[in-house]
Amino acid sequence: MSKIKFIEFDGTEHYVDGVKGESVMEIAIANDVPGIEADCGGSCACGTCHVYLSNEWINKLEEKSDMENSMLEFTENVQVNSRLSCQIEFDESLDGLEVSLPESQY
Repeated sequence: MSKIKFIEFDGTEHYVDGVKGESVMEIAIANDVPGIEADCGGSCACGTCHVYLSNEWINKLEEKSDMENSMLEFTENVQVNSRLSCQIEFDESLDGLEVSLPESQY
């Protein structure tokens, strides 16, 4: 099965099974990964599922939509590698995906 590695701001790592067709946010919630609140339930209407992609994954994912970029403008500590995990649909090509969680979401 494909895996995702979530890294908390303090370095704690969580390895979870990815599920094809689910968002990275849904997978985090289903596996009780701390730091992902998902207040809007995945409708890209908040920034509480903000993650940082590891450098090797930045160019492997689809570009951010205009809506995602707009929501990130209202999110704390945005960086070049920031994404909303509700907007990343998981499939086998993302096996080994690594995302870090910002301290501001704890």
